[in-house]
Amino acid sequence: MRKALKVLLATLLASLASVALGQNWPARPVHFIVPYPAGGYYDVLARVIGAELGDTLGRPFVVENRVGANGMVGTDYVAKSAPDGHTIMMGGIGPHGINPSMYPNLPYSPTRDFAAVIHVASAPNVLVVHPSVAVQSLKELIALAQAKPGQLPFSSAGSGSSQHLSAEMLKTMAGIKLNHVPYKGSAPSVTAVLAGEVSLLFGTMADVLAHVRAGKLRALAVTSEQRIPSLPEVPTMIEAGLPGFEATAWFGVLAPAATPRPIVERLNAEINRILKSPEILKRISQQGSALIVGGTPEHFADFIRAEIEKWGKVVRESGAKAN
Repeated sequence: MRKALKVLLATLLASLASVALGQNWPARPVHFIVPYPAGGYYDVLARVIGAELGDTLGRPFVVENRVGANGMVGTDYVAKSAPDGHTIMMGGIGPHGINPSMYPNLPYSPTRDFAAVIHVASAPNVLVVHPSVAVQSLKELIALAQAKPGQLPFSSAGSGSSQHLSAEMLKTMAGIKLNHVPYKGSAPSVTAVLAGEVSLLFGTMADVLAHVRAGKLRALAVTSEQRIPSLPEVPTMIEAGLPGFEATAWFGVLAPAATPRPIVERLNAEINRILKSPEILKRISQQGSALIVGGTPEHFADFIRAEIEKWGKVVRESGAKAN
């Protein structure tokens, strides 16, 4: 009986301490980690949302780009940070959805080591080629790849990124060979195809839309199930001849596991509010190329688990390896 009372008292004290910490948070600047370089969509989301959180909560949200190993460097840093609400991150499909299947010795667990805060946005990829590549459709690209097996290079934001796995899906479903050239983030991977260093890329809509509209890249297909309003003339991969092809990049805020629940709930509430602002929506929807999501921490946690299972199957079927 006495032991049970001690356990109950300890639980109560821990709960009260958690509430008190949540009420006093943030006590100092919050480090907002982005595991990819500046300029990409992860970075854009963190900077826009971080600035708004700083204005509302009275402490700076300092964006830090901790780059390396397909997002693993920055993600592992957050996983091992103090769970006091003063370190959070903009995570996503690469570090939290695909990496568990790509890297058997992953230094963190995307589920056990993190508290899901909120699913911020989802964005389809778009298959683009440099204008010098003499194809006008997915069918023509497949034919060219069949005629030149292994000679067409494609860039990605890194091994295990949604860009990489989208191309692996294409290789498997179309029975072609392409040469993977990984870069350290989405911005340099887009720069590579713009410069003609590589032939093609599955880029996020947010990263390539402006270049497509400017005629600097040619869009062949989008990876969503439905066409995208911002590029209504571009068919889906399914319409272009690959039934069942669907791949969507996603982005969300996470904190270290054991971050006090009141802090997680406060962050969730504030970011949900931010995502409903017409001005903010205009800045982060990337001209309609990204779907703004929002929702509860529980919804985001369930979503992450489903994504890990989905991409695990893709990795197994394609035989994709980390370069």
